Amino acid sequence: MYIPFSQACENNKQAILDVLKGAFQSIDNVLEVGSGTGQHAVFMAPKLPHITWQTSDLVVNHSVINSWLARHPTANLLPPLALDFNQEWPIDTVDGIFTANTLHIVSWRLVQAFFSAVSRHLALGGTLCIYGPFNYDGQYTSQSNANFDLWLKDRDSQSGIRDIEAIIQLADDAGLTLQSDNTMPANNRLLVFVKG
Repeated sequence: MYIPFSQACENNKQAILDVLKGAFQSIDNVLEVGSGTGQHAVFMAPKLPHITWQTSDLVVNHSVINSWLARHPTANLLPPLALDFNQEWPIDTVDGIFTANTLHIVSWRLVQAFFSAVSRHLALGGTLCIYGPFNYDGQYTSQSNANFDLWLKDRDSQSGIRDIEAIIQLADDAGLTLQSDNTMPANNRLLVFVKG
């Protein structure tokens, strides 16, 4: 049976894991916000066996995530929670949050809602890791990112590649401090924040 597949997930998963191994070394439970196909989850969880990895996404994506989880069962990997940036998150507190390729596909209002929820649900001393493309000093880091941003805005005028400075400000307002900004494949970054 065919299940949806993301080539981007395959291309970036090892580079992301290399950073998460350090960022999440003292973390017990991670909420993955926007698990997409579930490919990151089935790759990361068995390689981070000390972590309980909780997938989540809009309900419409759950069947795909569950298909990947069924194909790659792992003891520390949990089926998806229904998570919508427009609503209260269905969790109490976690000490790690990971999200990949989400902040540029939702509206700025929902990016703000994301950080507000992180502020409520990430434990003190917890770690937030965000993967995706970002602009610096209002400039694209590559022509491919500029083209991607045009495609995003054509699809949804409220979406688009975010300015790193605006993201850091939202994080600061949520009580988070940027610990590292890591270069990733295909002109992406992996930002690591800690809640102080």
